[in-house]
Order: sequence, then structure tokens, then C-alpha cells
Amino acid sequence: MSSRTIALTGATGFIGAELARALTTAGWQIRALVRSTSRLQRLDGIALHPLVGSLAEPERLRELVGGVHAVIHCAGVVRGATAADFYPVNVDGVVRLARIAAEQDPPPRFLSISSLAAREPHLSDYAASKRQGELGLAEAADSLDWFILRPPAVYGPGDKELLPLFRLMRRGVAPILGSRGARFSLLYVQDLADAVVRWLETGNGIRGTFELHDGRSGGYSWHDVIATAERLRGGRVLPVSVPSGVLRLLARLNLGLSRPLGYAPMLTPGKVGELMHPDWVCDNGGLCQAMGWTPRVGLEEGLRRTLAWRCTSEE
Repeated sequence: MSSRTIALTGATGFIGAELARALTTAGWQIRALVRSTSRLQRLDGIALHPLVGSLAEPERLRELVGGVHAVIHCAGVVRGATAADFYPVNVDGVVRLARIAAEQDPPPRFLSISSLAAREPHLSDYAASKRQGELGLAEAADSLDWFILRPPAVYGPGDKELLPLFRLMRRGVAPILGSRGARFSLLYVQDLADAVVRWLETGNGIRGTFELHDGRSGGYSWHDVIATAERLRGGRVLPVSVPSGVLRLLARLNLGLSRPLGYAPMLTPGKVGELMHPDWVCDNGGLCQAMGWTPRVGLEEGLRRTLAWRCTSEE
């Protein structure tokens, strides 16, 4: 297949925009599905062809994937009050896109950015939707060269989820959400984008679901993250545990307010279930063996880049 065009969904999001930037740098052309209400500021300076539409529009999806080398599906819903908020995009959307991709002659390769949450679908409606989306893709894309990535918490410049936490650490306070004994993997956004580019270059014929992390075997504890922040700021960072009961109360209040006020909540009882889970550690082995990909940005360097943070000893 000679086409150098990639069909990309979710390009206006934090991860999607970084993917678009990495793909164009690597010489790929991008046809990006964007909603009519999407803000395009993240895509400033990135040469791509926007196609206005949604995952619910089969004709627009056929236009999106026609003649492309690969489909990279990054779109997803991460905020919601019930399963009905997640499933239309996280399940139905990926299945519809995969089926339409499979209709093409020749069919494109297909990569879906899922989530490590899919490993524990019982924890939340979001996690369940990501698992169902993976299963639906595997079934709908039976004739495709399909590939699923399950990243852990992804961070970097422009991230809105972890950035407030890191900013508090820079000021000397570290809220601990969940168990102090929990362990978790992290991934700098540029390394995720590099893994996708690596798949395009070397991943022909590889199918399956793969986890990935920043190279820290066994993940991080809260102590590890706080110690890293202390090295960067050159001073103490005070850990402040947020009791699970307080988190659950705040989640119930947030969920209750979201309905009359009409917003999609992030902190919900399901999200608290995810936060309280003690093991979000990834295994890089399968992906590294399959494609020879190696992460390059560890936590200290990633935080420095994210916050334009310099060690006191370097100043």
C-alpha cells in the first residue's frame, strides 16, 4: 500500500494533537475527523486536512478512511455520569469505524488508543466501555491488521488532568488520591506518539493488545513521585492524603450536580473506584519485543518538560 495518508480521530485532544504532530514530522499526511464544535487551537502549526463529522455518521467515516494507509483511532469519552455517556463513542463508535475500514479495498491498518482502565472493567462505566470497545474492535476488524495500545496515565504539556496535581507539587503540596501503597505506571505523551509512529514503520502483521509505560519496571509509588518533585523544586513536598470517604462524598455531590447543571463529570463514584485500585502497573515487554520500541522520557525529565521546571542545582 503506497498511500502516506493516515485517518485520525481525536486529533483535537491532548493525545491526538501530539500524535498529529509526530505523524506529520515523520512524513505522514493526516485526514482528521473533527466535530463541528471542536476547538482547533491544539492543531495550530500542524498541516492536516480536517473533515467535519462524527463517529455516528457512516458516510463521513467512509470519506475519512477511503484510500488511507492506516486508521488511528484516538477519540474517546472520558467524562460522563452513566454508561450511556460513554458507550456511543467508546464502543459503538470504534466498532462502526472498524467495520467501515474493513469494507475498503485494500483495507487499511487499524490502531486504537484504548486505556489501561480496560484491564479492570468492573471498576467504572468508563473502564467497562473501553473494554467493550476493544472486544468490539477485535470482532469487527477480523479482516484488518488491528492493534490496540493500553497506555497508563499520560501526561505532558497541555494535559488538563494531571497538570493541576503536578502544579501543586511544584508549590510544595502533594495530594495523595487513593492508597499510599498503590503503584502505577506513567507515560510521557511524546513517547506514546513515538510508539504509534514505530507501529506504522515496523508493525505490519502484528495483532493484539499491548500495554506500555515510560520504562520504569514495576511502576511508581506516591513516594517515588513526591521524591522526584522534591529533587526538581529543591525543597520538601508535603504529602496530604485525601481519605477515600471524602473522595466518595465529593464524587456523589459532583454526580448529583452534573445533572441539573448539565455538565459531564470527571469525578464520579466510578472514577473513585479507579483511583482506589492499588495496581495500575503496565508491562512493556510485549510491545518492546514486537516492535523494538523503547521509551525515552522518564518521570523527572517528563515533569521538567511539562512544567518548564528546572532543578535548583541547575539554576
